Amino acid sequence: MSLTVAACVAKQSMTAVSPTAPGFLEGVWHGFIFPIAWIISLFTNDISVYAVPNNGGWYDFGYFIGICFLGVGARTSKRRGS
Repeated sequence: MSLTVAACVAKQSMTAVSPTAPGFLEGVWHGFIFPIAWIISLFTNDISVYAVPNNGGWYDFGYFIGICFLGVGARTSKRRGS
């Protein structure tokens, strides 16, 4: 089981990372605009929902923050209990 899960982990070569590649703040922005970018990406090859190459972990963390806390994962409505 753990070998199957480990096979799903993506790795990025450190030589492929450029210091000028998108970082944390760009990741936050890309996560925030994900729904719009995804819809546009269905109709054109010029738009992507994820920047490649990026600077790795910080970009990923920013992307996560953008989606979960600022973008589609953020929820302003409250549920009422029964």
